[in-house]
Amino acid sequence: MGVKILAIETSCDETAAAVVVDGVKILSNIISSQVDVHRKFGGVVPEVASRKHLELVNPVIREALIAAGLDFTGLDAVAVTYGPGLVGALLVGVAAAKAMAFALDIPLIGVNHLEGHIYANFLVRPDLPFPLVCLVVSGGHTDLVLIRHHGDYVLLGSTRDDAAGEAFDKVARVLGLGYPGGPLIDRLARDGDEEAVDLPRSYLEEGSLDFSFSGLKSAVINHLHRCRQQGEEADRAHMAASFQKAVVDVLTAKTLEAARRYGCSTIILAGGVAANSRLRSLLDARARQEGRRLFYPPPVLCTDNAAMIACAAYYRYLRGEESPLTLNAVPHLSITGR
Repeated sequence: MGVKILAIETSCDETAAAVVVDGVKILSNIISSQVDVHRKFGGVVPEVASRKHLELVNPVIREALIAAGLDFTGLDAVAVTYGPGLVGALLVGVAAAKAMAFALDIPLIGVNHLEGHIYANFLVRPDLPFPLVCLVVSGGHTDLVLIRHHGDYVLLGSTRDDAAGEAFDKVARVLGLGYPGGPLIDRLARDGDEEAVDLPRSYLEEGSLDFSFSGLKSAVINHLHRCRQQGEEADRAHMAASFQKAVVDVLTAKTLEAARRYGCSTIILAGGVAANSRLRSLLDARARQEGRRLFYPPPVLCTDNAAMIACAAYYRYLRGEESPLTLNAVPHLSITGR
């Protein structure tokens, strides 16, 4: 039947487990979201997330195996996200995976959460050509990565302050939209004029592939304050559209610059913000103008899930890479493994 890998993902507020065969065939992909738990706080509370993972990790693993039609003895390896993420949340998944690997005497494969997001693309398109540039954009990360071949990553740029997804959440909060902010702003922006509010774009110093969104977030807050002081009601749809366009303009420009600089004809998107409709449409159009191709996973594989972790683990399995049972959570793990 091929190489069957059970993967566990508990880096933030989703408890997830999946069984994937040969890195492409998803037998199960179970996700238990904590969004409703954290919504009242306006964001993820780490201690609450850890406790929920403790409650859910065994039932979710059990459900993944049942959905896959397997028991523990049918597995070839167990994979787990060991960073980056919330340390308490990560430890729950790591402990569960180590226990299974030890009890079953099968390989344990630790996977970088960002690598997992990247491999959501290979899960649906295993023939993507190298080299390629990947924009990893989520609530906690905004990174540009050059991928020369499987397992060979060069970090080209990252955010110096707020990640794009974090900025979406914060702006959604001040607009009174709720949490999580990305999908809500994306939806509201369709009814707005993205040129209605003049907002800054931070491209940083010449040649930089880093990102910065804190100034943009502050500009939105200041605009809303000025409107209130003048007794005016800001149009939320216009604000959402203008903010979203400002973020997408910078993400698109930097990603295409990276592709040009490193001679990549293929660009991929990864992470929760990769589901943003404006980012997909603009980057796709600009890439086509330059003779490049853009790929991205379906929305269910953009957000945190365990199938992407299983896919990344499969390529490590093929290379004979195995993690020791002393594997620990690394909350600030870089895509380069440091």
